Amino acid sequence: MLCERCKKNVATVHLTEINKGEKTEKHLCEQCSREEGYTIKSHASLQELLSAFISAHTDVAELAGKSCSDCGLTYAEFRNEGRLGCPNDYEVFREALDPLLERVQGSLEHGGKCPSRVEESQRRQRDMMSLRRQLREAVEKEKYEEAARLRDLIKDKEGPDGIA
Repeated sequence: MLCERCKKNVATVHLTEINKGEKTEKHLCEQCSREEGYTIKSHASLQELLSAFISAHTDVAELAGKSCSDCGLTYAEFRNEGRLGCPNDYEVFREALDPLLERVQGSLEHGGKCPSRVEESQRRQRDMMSLRRQLREAVEKEKYEEAARLRDLIKDKEGPDGIA
């Protein structure tokens, strides 16, 4: 699509305006959009953003000489590429990664994402496995009263159709 104003360059700025329920669109090249007073933010690659973020949050001089003994990745390569080479890099570059991960994820621990109904199901399965293990141990130790209590508890949790 060509610029609506100069009809020469490719339109890279697309504006949509809705005024009193009426929609108007403008398709301009970068030069014409600047001339009309629109501010254009340039797009940076993910690699550029990550490199800038990493360098802003670490002391480069301190890490410049570090490299991974397993894969040979240097800190400079990590900064430029924005990716690690092996699991050992997490330890080698920990002082640079910890603040970065905490800021990006909000924590140093990765909790993962799981729908709440799945989490509940997994919790129930773990509880049932634990109760069955306790039941086996009680029978092995000939603690029959405890075994009977655990058996009844398991039956209650499984419900009428026998599914936990």
